[in-house]
Amino acid sequence: MSTAAPAKNDYTAASSLQVLEGLEAVRKRPSMYIGGVDAKGLHHLVWEIVDNSVDEYLNGHADSVIVTLHKSGDAVTVADNGRGIPVDVHPKHKMTGLELVLTTLHAGGKFGEGDGYKYSGGLHGVGASVVNALSRKLVATIRRDGFEWEQTYKRGKPMTELQQVGPFRGHGTTIFFEPDPDIFKTTQFDPHLIRTHLEDMSYIHSGLKITLKNDVTKEVFDLTHPGGIPEFLDRLISENKQAKVTEAPFKLVRQDGDKMEVALQWTESTDETIRSYVNGIRTSSGGTHEGGFKAGVVKAIRNFMATHEVKTKGLTITAEDVREGLVGILSVFVRNPLFQGQTKERLNNEEMTAVVDNFVRPQLESWLNANMTAADQIVGRIVLAAKARLASREAASEVKRKSATQRRLNLPGKLADCKATELDITELFIVEGDSAGGSAKQGRDNRTQAVLPLRGKILNSEGLPLAKVLSNTELNDLVSAIGTGAGEKFDLVGLRYGKIILLMDADADGYHISTLLLAFFFRHMPELIKKGRLFIAQPPLYKIEVGKETFWARDDVHKEEIIAGLRANAKPEVGRFKGLGEMDPQVLKATTLDPRHRTLLRVEIASLLEADRRFVELLGKDPSFRAKFVLESSGRAVAEELDV
Repeated sequence: MSTAAPAKNDYTAASSLQVLEGLEAVRKRPSMYIGGVDAKGLHHLVWEIVDNSVDEYLNGHADSVIVTLHKSGDAVTVADNGRGIPVDVHPKHKMTGLELVLTTLHAGGKFGEGDGYKYSGGLHGVGASVVNALSRKLVATIRRDGFEWEQTYKRGKPMTELQQVGPFRGHGTTIFFEPDPDIFKTTQFDPHLIRTHLEDMSYIHSGLKITLKNDVTKEVFDLTHPGGIPEFLDRLISENKQAKVTEAPFKLVRQDGDKMEVALQWTESTDETIRSYVNGIRTSSGGTHEGGFKAGVVKAIRNFMATHEVKTKGLTITAEDVREGLVGILSVFVRNPLFQGQTKERLNNEEMTAVVDNFVRPQLESWLNANMTAADQIVGRIVLAAKARLASREAASEVKRKSATQRRLNLPGKLADCKATELDITELFIVEGDSAGGSAKQGRDNRTQAVLPLRGKILNSEGLPLAKVLSNTELNDLVSAIGTGAGEKFDLVGLRYGKIILLMDADADGYHISTLLLAFFFRHMPELIKKGRLFIAQPPLYKIEVGKETFWARDDVHKEEIIAGLRANAKPEVGRFKGLGEMDPQVLKATTLDPRHRTLLRVEIASLLEADRRFVELLGKDPSFRAKFVLESSGRAVAEELDV
């Protein structure tokens, strides 16, 4: 490990740490802090500790992070060569800086000024303490001030005093932790997921050396990528086998002030792929910075077309036309990031929309003017996208106009169709069972919303030929209702609804049926996903009444968040829906069907290879992975979810 000496006055002191509140709620409601106690929440522990190490790099104090997955598969060590967490005693709180950071929520060096952090992965200050609280064992090893120090914790509490191990010339922090099996459904880490996450980070932080040691397989991976974001862009395009429209990508870096970096390139794909990062953390749900990026790209293209008087022969170029086939990566660094939730999947800083827009738009416009050959290729591709969209719409209208009667005769008898035919306003809800279908039919707007009930769990289509799949009545009815056909006969022109929405019970059975349907769409009707037509509804699982107020919770995590936010003397009455069929149609309408109040999740594919691997593992013929998954996920957590 590198032991290069830091710059003068780079070391923090315990007095620079600020305490906001205690740690009492973490073990009681872990999902509020890590998003869940499933595999995603488990791996979030790793990301929290790694983010702390990366923060040292961002602020010029480290250049190396080593992550070790130990032989047991349920323990991880993260080591960096940063300054090392302070070990002196905090003057106000009368405990060492290390113990303060690891046992107190919102304690850290990221809140104030001075010798703390200029950039960090978030100002919540809960990462290390939450990992400690949710670990059956955590060992912190600190190297600073000429010595090596060590302290052991158990479920958030110190088991030993801070001990001076001996003299040490280097500096850095090493955190070893074992997640608590009393908290998590599984404590076995996924080496592939860890590697993918770290490798993505290495592109964003091209100057940081990231190493993964997998003691399970005795492999060591150097994940460093000095080529940075442009290299990342090329990998994404190659991975998805997309043909490039231009030979070279557009690249842009701002080093003065807050650093920003962009790389983008148009492809012949019909998909739009944008990955955004804030202070090195992937914002999978986008946010204000991503909105500014999209707006900047569209404005630059439109300004270029207006300046050069590009003739579009009556075509209206939409923002979707401009971004069709675009693959882009955006990385911004923000001094005070405001994330939506502790899992930091979305940025909410309002000012970042204009900041990123003003960063991207003029530079991209200048690049287009300076690279006319590339600009002509890009604009030509955009015009073709607009023509294809218009042709598809006209063809669809013609088909509907000529054969509306015949098409309705061929529709499944159990389909409750809607009156309208315009894609922009029509929706098809796919529901499980006649009971849920009855509630949905009564609660829907029959002008624009259609309902197709499915009976029981559908056929697992993973690995099956299309002919076998369509011999299943439920799936054949589904394809008939949608109108596009499937497989090689798929034709988007026949699409009968603008949105295809999976509406399942908010429980394990509902999730299983949704997964089976997602596999079917991914294998046999992927264009619906690529075109952004497939959605998942979010019906409530709980009704929470407090006096005259009513709250709706999607799941256990959401329920706990709502209850935690109630006034101290509140006495909530919590009711759980066993299924959509028992929900009053007006309640279903108000919470799930009405576009004014509902929440829909758009189904997207971040990586075709990763999606393919997941479906093969979860639904494929080889039962070994599923057996492992079931064994790790069974027991206490599953028993608590059973309806008896």
